[in-house]
Amino acid sequence: MRKRGSNGGAEVFRITGARTGLAEDVRGRQRRYIISMGIRTLAVILTAVLWNVERHVAIVTLVVGAFLPYVAVVIANAGRENVPSLPSTFVPAPTRPMIAPTPAGGAAESVPEDRG
Repeated sequence: MRKRGSNGGAEVFRITGARTGLAEDVRGRQRRYIISMGIRTLAVILTAVLWNVERHVAIVTLVVGAFLPYVAVVIANAGRENVPSLPSTFVPAPTRPMIAPTPAGGAAESVPEDRG
């Protein structure tokens, strides 16, 4: 989630893994439910109109009208789950660099040990 750019090594966080807002999510679920119930209402009306004209089509619309409320509720209640394909929003703590060892060629000053 962290990205180092050419802006002097400053950390830039991206939020592409953030979920949609709660109000937007509820609005979308309500819209799907209303559309499903509208289709169900049309199916029930078609069942009444077509019962004496085309019985096979009327039975199909009756079955659709009977099972659509269950499907609409399941679809409307689905949501707000974490999508596994989105990146994680967890940002690990930065690691501190280790101190490099001194060269072995004697370039470092030697400190006398205190014997006493």
